Amino acid sequence: MIRTTAHRPRRAWLSALLLSPLLALAAPVAHADALANITKAGVLKVAVPEDYPPFGSVGPDLKPQGYDIDTAALLAKSMNVKLELVPVNSANRIAYLQTNKVDLVISSLGKTPEREKVIGFSTAYAPYYQGVFGPADIKVNGPADLTGKTVGATRGALEEIALTQMAPNATIKRFEDNNATISAFLSGQVQLIAAGNIVASAILAKNPPRRPEPKFVIKNSPCFVGLNKNEPRLQQKVDAAITQAKHDGTLDAMSKKWFGTALPADL
Repeated sequence: MIRTTAHRPRRAWLSALLLSPLLALAAPVAHADALANITKAGVLKVAVPEDYPPFGSVGPDLKPQGYDIDTAALLAKSMNVKLELVPVNSANRIAYLQTNKVDLVISSLGKTPEREKVIGFSTAYAPYYQGVFGPADIKVNGPADLTGKTVGATRGALEEIALTQMAPNATIKRFEDNNATISAFLSGQVQLIAAGNIVASAILAKNPPRRPEPKFVIKNSPCFVGLNKNEPRLQQKVDAAITQAKHDGTLDAMSKKWFGTALPADL
């Protein structure tokens, strides 16, 4: 069969057509820089809780308040932009970030291997831990000091399970929910309480005479600012602001204000 040049234009056209999708895939994709976008817009959009005091709630003046709200304001100030708060819950906060409805998530967010697969995390900005709490006159520095003492805990909670293993000689009184555990502590049924530091903060806010000071940590799970992956400039900016706030005492003052205790030295 004799091939003529008449077919060449058609073959060239077909080749170009077939190659074009591959070329499109190989072409570099322009990546918008989140920090540049925030600076250009002059607004930092932050997902925050509104039903999880003392991290975030609606105050008497119907305005958002809490540790996370103050942290969001701190970061907006560091970027010299206005702050836009976007209320979220535990179920939708990461989705809001991934769909660019917000630039950051500041919502008592813990770091887990599953979450690390889909979003990035800042350095830790807030303490969140399960521990043993009690009045100042009860001297406890660790699990061994619980021998002969009564500790209230919520049945099935992480702290109850861990404490059972850590302090086999302690008398642990188990209750069916957090409210019952708190009531037992406030009424003096138990000397100490095993709970999250947020529960302890809530007790302190409402019942200062029965002040639950932290005795020791059962499990540490601090909070981090969530941001989209592959945003090194934004992450650097956020990390720098948090680090500065740790060094100059800003976060310590916020911790005392909202949690009733100093910022842990190892945060």
